Amino acid sequence: MNQTQPECQNLAASVDTLLQLLHQEPSLRLSQDTTTVQASLRKAISPKFEIVFAGAFSAGKSMLINALLERELLYSAEGHATGTECRIEYAEPNAERVVLTFLSLAEIHTQAVALCQYLGAELTNQVSLNQPDVIALLRKAAETIIQLEGGETKSDRAKQAKALIFLLDGFEANKEYIHPSKNNTYSMEQLKFNNLKEAASYARRGRNSAVLKRIEYYCYHSLLEDGNILIDLPGIDAPVKKDAELSYEKIADEETSAVVCVLKPASEGEMTTEETEMLEKIRDNAGIRDRVFYVFNRIDDTWYNTQLRRRLDDLINTQFRDSSRTYKTSALLGFYGSQIKQTSPGDRFGLDSVFAASVTPDSDSEEETPQFVYAFNNYCSNSRKLPSQFRISVNSYETPNQNYLRILSEWGNDLINQLIQDSGIEDFRQGITRYLTQEKRPQLFASLANDLQPICLTLQQGYLQQYRAIDSQPREIQGIKSRRIEMLNQELQRLGSALSQHISQEVNQIITNDCRTFEESFRKLKVKMVSKLDELLKSFSVEEAYKLATASHPRNSTAPLLAILVEAFYYLSNQLEDVLAAAAAEVITTTFAYLNEQIRRQDYYRDLSRLIGSDAGIETALQKLETQIQLAIRAAASAECDRFVRESPRFYDEGTFSIYQFRQVLQQTSQGYDALNVIQAEDGIRELLKLDFEPKVGKTIASTFRQTINQIIKTELLPLAKTLEDGIMQQYNRARAHVEKTLEQEAQEQLTENQNQLQELRQKIATYNQAVTDINQCLSALNLGRYQLPGVDVAGEENPATPPSPDVEF
Repeated sequence: MNQTQPECQNLAASVDTLLQLLHQEPSLRLSQDTTTVQASLRKAISPKFEIVFAGAFSAGKSMLINALLERELLYSAEGHATGTECRIEYAEPNAERVVLTFLSLAEIHTQAVALCQYLGAELTNQVSLNQPDVIALLRKAAETIIQLEGGETKSDRAKQAKALIFLLDGFEANKEYIHPSKNNTYSMEQLKFNNLKEAASYARRGRNSAVLKRIEYYCYHSLLEDGNILIDLPGIDAPVKKDAELSYEKIADEETSAVVCVLKPASEGEMTTEETEMLEKIRDNAGIRDRVFYVFNRIDDTWYNTQLRRRLDDLINTQFRDSSRTYKTSALLGFYGSQIKQTSPGDRFGLDSVFAASVTPDSDSEEETPQFVYAFNNYCSNSRKLPSQFRISVNSYETPNQNYLRILSEWGNDLINQLIQDSGIEDFRQGITRYLTQEKRPQLFASLANDLQPICLTLQQGYLQQYRAIDSQPREIQGIKSRRIEMLNQELQRLGSALSQHISQEVNQIITNDCRTFEESFRKLKVKMVSKLDELLKSFSVEEAYKLATASHPRNSTAPLLAILVEAFYYLSNQLEDVLAAAAAEVITTTFAYLNEQIRRQDYYRDLSRLIGSDAGIETALQKLETQIQLAIRAAASAECDRFVRESPRFYDEGTFSIYQFRQVLQQTSQGYDALNVIQAEDGIRELLKLDFEPKVGKTIASTFRQTINQIIKTELLPLAKTLEDGIMQQYNRARAHVEKTLEQEAQEQLTENQNQLQELRQKIATYNQAVTDINQCLSALNLGRYQLPGVDVAGEENPATPPSPDVEF
């Protein structure tokens, strides 16, 4: 929290007061999401502000932080990717320190396995790194890969091979600090370092950095004041999945306040899949909002490649055109440019100091050339960035280091300053410095005020509406009694309308298959009809049907197949009608019981009973209507099943299985004239009946009868709902007589309740106004007066009969 603003000390309590007031208003809180406000509050009052540097492996995150702080803290060798998380916090000059946490042996082994899988080397979980021959074998394999690739920086495969060598060397060099399964943490003093420079130098060495899980720097720099913390994370495409997940988790962490996205399109030509996913994660974190800096590092690659430059410009102009925090940098040139400004010809412009570890001259071979020297010479000869006054030559007969020394001897700091300017680092440093030192706090508080604005407006309007409603009530018992009588008609109209609307909603749910009770009842009807048809088909007796057919014609001793089918059709249809009628009656009974129960549970039903002393005949009317609908449903079931007596329209169509089955049965029954031939065809006759009845019954229960029930319920219930609504409207005299019995007592209770509600509302308004006043004072102290929140002024809302209360003034 910014201690220079005492007006903001109680900000958290004031915001919490507003959220509690909102929580006390059920009708208002549902429309407001308070999680965003809580996240904004945490950011505004947090003593720490975490800025995460995120990007792909080798994007230049560590070098960018070094350039930002103008001191070499973080290891930033080309191609080296570890699972190290680095945190840099503020400390006074005499309290600078470093805390180092080492990977466990298990974590080192996991990284080694991942790197070996990438390189095609074999390393299983069963092989121990504690075996010297295993380390020697892996190191040799990695060195061979580097040699085949043409150098440790020539390809991603070579870079990963170098990373494996660092990991193995780091394990051997730091065995005493590495625990088999835990992460050991050591202070600077425990590792016998005298100052931050020594500890940072140790941590920057490639082999040491490879086995460090976390490095915490506490150093002096104005950029780190006011709780700013810089966090460097593993690459989002790190070879070890867990390391990449650490970056994504930190981006999504609610404690993360801002993100510096270090992107590679300047050197790669396009966004990678991992970079696109990273940007999506950032957008999903409500705590970050627009606090994102997009840094396209390695911009110097575009100086030498026109196609890369055009693709980068197109990308920025399309996907990042709305961002005001987009930067193009070369962290390598910018950082080391600032470092060699402090050097002189005496230390060969840093070759003997800044780059001493990289040069390592040897009597038997030429000294090595630092990466920066290559980049510097290329800048001088090919970048076309230098103004015309710089006439610089890079000679092929000189070594890169000789060219470097000669050029700096000739041009000195003028050239270095131009290099730093072209690197873009100064623009980035100025931008992020301006944000962290000038814009950050006001922006955080402005975001909080913007998030609070809709909540305050909701509370303000809600309180004013409540105040007007209460203040408009009569202040005397007689007035309340008169108002109560006057409101009877409106109350009856409201209750009648509520009943009618409720019944209409229930009917609509039945028709649209949304009433669970009705659907379950109708499902049972379907089951009963299908089960009954199966039972009838299995038990149908051809012999009994034959007897009935011959009994109907006493002059004849035989009967045709069609006569048997006629008897069967009548028998099945009548049996199914009984089942359908009974099951439909159960559906109606269940539905009306459900409807009655739902009506009894409604507030309007209870209010109606209290108002007139009864339910205005609702239940009686529903019972009467249920009886009528039962009769209608019975008639509908009879009509539906009567159609079953007729064969299906396609029963005799050519080419159907039914006509084929009919002919087969007819051929069997026509072999003789006695009953035996017909009885022996019983299975075929049953199959024939099944072919006809199953589609008819299926259509009935799936569509036609369901539609019939829906139509009967709708045409009967909706008019009843309107009739009941009108009937309730006619209950005025009865309601008045009933209300007058207890009106005196109710009026007194209402008067007391109104006074209590008004007093409670005034207290809420006073509490609200105090919280808003405190927040607005904080905003004013930060020069954010334009973000002030609205108060509640009820002075103009007061009834003249009641003097205004001073405690609700704003």
